[in-house]
Amino acid sequence: MATALREELRCRGLPPWSAVPARSGDWVPFEEKMSPPMEGFDRLCRAHLTPEEAEVLGGWTVLVPPALPGLVHLPVASAFAEETTVAGAPQVLGLAERLAQVVELPEETPRRCVNLDLTRWFMDGPARQLAGARPGAWSDDLDTAFYVALYLRAAQHALRQRCPLVYS
Repeated sequence: MATALREELRCRGLPPWSAVPARSGDWVPFEEKMSPPMEGFDRLCRAHLTPEEAEVLGGWTVLVPPALPGLVHLPVASAFAEETTVAGAPQVLGLAERLAQVVELPEETPRRCVNLDLTRWFMDGPARQLAGARPGAWSDDLDTAFYVALYLRAAQHALRQRCPLVYS
C-alpha cells in the first residue's frame, strides 16, 4: 500500500510520503469498535457537510498524516473492498472539528484514546452520567457524538503519532 500511495502522489505531483516512522517508547495504538448505529451521524454529515466532505470524513480505509487533495483510491485490496481508499488526516481533522462544534462535544471526551477508551466512555462509562448532569447537543444522541469523537480522535492520533490508521 505504501508503494502504491507513493507512486500515486508522485503522479499527482505531490511530495512523497514515507510510511510509518520507527516506533518510539511513546507510540500508542488507536483501537475502537464502530458498533453503535450510524444513522444519526449520517444525518449530521448530510446536514453540515457536502457529500464530498462526508466521503472524505468517513470513506477512508487508510488515514495518513499528510494532507491529500480529497480521497486517493489505490488498486490495492483492503479488508473491505477491492481497493484501498486513503484520506489525509488534516482534512479529516478539519471536518471532524466542524462536527464537534455542532454537537458541542464535551471537554471530558477522552483525548488520547488507547484500547477502546472512546467506546467504553460512550457506551459503558461516564458519558451517560455526564449527559444526565450536563445535557446538551452532544447528549441528544450519544451514538452520533461517539462517531464525531471517533473521527476527531483518529485524525488527531494519526497526526500526533505520524502514523497511518487502517480501518479493519
